[in-house]
Amino acid sequence: MTNLVISMTKIDPGATLCATRIRRTVSHLYRRLRPSLLRDGISMAKLNVIGQIYRAGSITPTELAAREGVKIQTLTRLLAELEAEGWLSRVPHASDGRQSVLSMTAPGKKRLAAAFRDSDASLARIIDASLSADERTLLLRACVLLEGLGEAFGSQPVGLDATSAVQP
Repeated sequence: MTNLVISMTKIDPGATLCATRIRRTVSHLYRRLRPSLLRDGISMAKLNVIGQIYRAGSITPTELAAREGVKIQTLTRLLAELEAEGWLSRVPHASDGRQSVLSMTAPGKKRLAAAFRDSDASLARIIDASLSADERTLLLRACVLLEGLGEAFGSQPVGLDATSAVQP
């Protein structure tokens, strides 16, 4: 997998405008959907970790820390809490006794699915009321593009150089 290194010095202004609009739009939607995702008193930090584990299927704490862009020590307490709350299970690594492997528990998967159902239902009601069939088709096509952008990031955070212009 190739790590991206982005330098804002020679990027087409249209690409920069797209990046700014996507960031603003995704951030706004995320803030609007967050209340329905934050059920059962789960924090955003925990939800992010649960999402990573769910997508991975099973993952070591070290791999999880790398995906989240944090040190393993940062996750230690959070993982212990998630395990105690029944969201995830931890088993010894098959070939490395120093490591463990994390995965979602069946009840954890059910709780996460319920949170996503509520969030998806809220958004679906707005899409149904606000967008025509043609606009929904276009939105689905845009989702494919956004998913491709997400995959282009890989598991590594993308760093910006010092010449980057940050726009609110």
